[in-house]
Amino acid sequence: MPDTSALLFIHAQTSLHPGTGAALGTVDLPIQRERHTGWPMIAGSSLKGVLREHCRPDEADPDFQKWLAVFGPKPNEAELHAGAISITDSRMLAFPVRSANSVFAWVTCPEALGRLARDAKLASEDVPAGVDTLIDLGATNGIAFTPSQSPLLITEEQQKRLLLEEYDFTVDPASAGCAVAAKVAEWIANHAVGDDFTRSRLRSHLVILSDTEFTHFVRHATEVTARIGLNYETKTVSGGALFYEEFLPAETLMYAVVLASPSRRKFDNNDRPGRQSTPMSGSFVLQFVTSRLADCSILQIGANETIGKGLCAVRINSRDSQVHAEATP
Repeated sequence: MPDTSALLFIHAQTSLHPGTGAALGTVDLPIQRERHTGWPMIAGSSLKGVLREHCRPDEADPDFQKWLAVFGPKPNEAELHAGAISITDSRMLAFPVRSANSVFAWVTCPEALGRLARDAKLASEDVPAGVDTLIDLGATNGIAFTPSQSPLLITEEQQKRLLLEEYDFTVDPASAGCAVAAKVAEWIANHAVGDDFTRSRLRSHLVILSDTEFTHFVRHATEVTARIGLNYETKTVSGGALFYEEFLPAETLMYAVVLASPSRRKFDNNDRPGRQSTPMSGSFVLQFVTSRLADCSILQIGANETIGKGLCAVRINSRDSQVHAEATP
């Protein structure tokens, strides 16, 4: 069983395509989505593979045996032992949506924040204040909560409004819901991102919508791009080379839970496998991953690496193990 855990936050710097590899609709290459909500996600196996490759030291490095203990052995030795780190599928936290004022907003909802609060407890993190009261405070269709001084707000005939995409929302800056939105925005800014610009913007540009309206945006406000292949000689579209690909937009915020168990691989003080010794603790396993991330600018997640897609800043938080690493551009 895991004996420590942390939250891994993912901030997309460029458009992101965690693909499914199959399509049933008009989009040829859709993104991964949860079956029961339709919300975008990234499979835990993909995240673990990205972290495994980023953390991989040279085989001559003394840390190589620790890396095998943390992430598991090579494929041809898979029967030896399992790895000590587990990563869940990612969850949606906040989704960027066009705004009539101040360019764009990050939208979230009580369901997404309730999941975050539950997972934060699992990782022994402080829970965002007021999340458990959002539904009672009236997070319903047509009503939005945002920090009272948000530049997203439009004043019209003594009424505060938000225009997101083509949808109009009413906001009462004096409401308890807007006070909670300010606290939630502060929590996310402090925990989920590492650069000062994004942190400052999140504090004033987070919007809490109803679950239904949030679901509409994450289902229908993603990017769909037409891709083509050109005939080398004629420079015209090759036959059958037109296809449509879906992307999560830049600035999307997601997170996953990282679970660390004591290692199952045995090695002595010289890091040679095969001898009886005390296994690495879960805290040390988590710190190994965190320390390898500390030198990282960005991680590439998903498809289309060579055209600049999937560049993500990541940040790991864990209060229990007293480790904190962030990777920002």
